[in-house]
Amino acid sequence: MWNVAKACVTSLMVGISAALLLVFATPAAAGTLEMVKQRGAVQCGVSEGLYGFSERNEQGAWSGFDVDFCRALAAAIFNDPAKVTFVPLSASERFEVLRAGRIDLLSRNSTWTLEREAGLGLAFAGVTYHDGQGFMVMRNLNVTSALELDRAKICVEAGTTSERNVADFFAANSMTFEEHALPSAAAALEGFQSGQCNVLTRDQSALYAERLKLPQSADTVILPDIISKEPLGPVTRADDFAWFTIVKWVNFALVNAEELGVSSQNTTDAMASHKPDVRRFVGVEGGFGKMLGLDDAWALHAIRAAGNYAEIYERNLGTASRLGIPRGLNQLWTMGGVLYAPPLR
Repeated sequence: MWNVAKACVTSLMVGISAALLLVFATPAAAGTLEMVKQRGAVQCGVSEGLYGFSERNEQGAWSGFDVDFCRALAAAIFNDPAKVTFVPLSASERFEVLRAGRIDLLSRNSTWTLEREAGLGLAFAGVTYHDGQGFMVMRNLNVTSALELDRAKICVEAGTTSERNVADFFAANSMTFEEHALPSAAAALEGFQSGQCNVLTRDQSALYAERLKLPQSADTVILPDIISKEPLGPVTRADDFAWFTIVKWVNFALVNAEELGVSSQNTTDAMASHKPDVRRFVGVEGGFGKMLGLDDAWALHAIRAAGNYAEIYERNLGTASRLGIPRGLNQLWTMGGVLYAPPLR
């Protein structure tokens, strides 16, 4: 009887082990990736309109830093950056729409926090933009530092980390302020423009973008103070690790491409490179695409379509763009910044 029971337990354990092995060995060929392939397009949530990050022209064409990430992902999957559908979302609805499965990922200047991951069941696929919250003021306020904003009237978008950060900042510095929490970024900007507030607070990158919308932008000043850490990046649901891994490694690929000197302009040369790290990147060696459920040239497809990180940044946000934001922290780690990605090997 004991031998029979022992044999049954052994058989059960072998079956469980085999099942677990199958689960962890299966590439990202099921779940979200399979649905994306069947649909023929990635559904990507973006902001409703933020210069430099996601904006739509009169012909309906989208452009921007966050938009280009979605196109790089589509190219990695389909070798076609056009196979993406953009879904504009407000700050208040973005996470619920993602959780409900109405989009495949969110690429919408969203801050990575513990509450959003652990509390909402989401997963941030790395940082694409290192930001921090700042203040834009009317020039006639005659201030040069956020520490001079005691008793200021401040417009802020409700339901964002900005709303909490500004309260923390004023409390920590024993200052008071009059909060005007408005339902959208557009409403907050309108409140600032109309004089309802004399201060607008958002991530600094967003302040550069919002200032472009003002008819008298020269009458405003963006203060140098940064009062928070705002690591922004793409977000997926936490229930599909394989899909999360794909999004994460597309992010890493953009950074690694810049470091390796691979750009949208030299992909043919990269394919002929004799450098082992470049050959792995373009898919000539390693077979890493199969581990993701993608073509081995997935990273090359992404770079050919959207460019490496530097190309995406400079095109949309850099000093030659309308926003004119210096790279700063978003420079490569080898160039004095904090941008760093695990190696593709």
